[in-house]
Amino acid sequence: MYRQLLILAMAAFLLSCSPTVKVEAPDEPITINLNVKIEHEIRVKVDKELEDIFSEDSGLF
Repeated sequence: MYRQLLILAMAAFLLSCSPTVKVEAPDEPITINLNVKIEHEIRVKVDKELEDIFSEDSGLF
């Protein structure tokens, strides 16, 4: 009799301690701030000048 009562009490204790997980949407929208600085260097002018220097007509080589 005591054994059954003990088993029942242990089962009730284990069931009362079960964790609960709730998944809820936030009240405010999620905001992502991206502070990105993109820098480009275009070296077309330097490339053209070097091409002129190393051309066959320049007489360098």
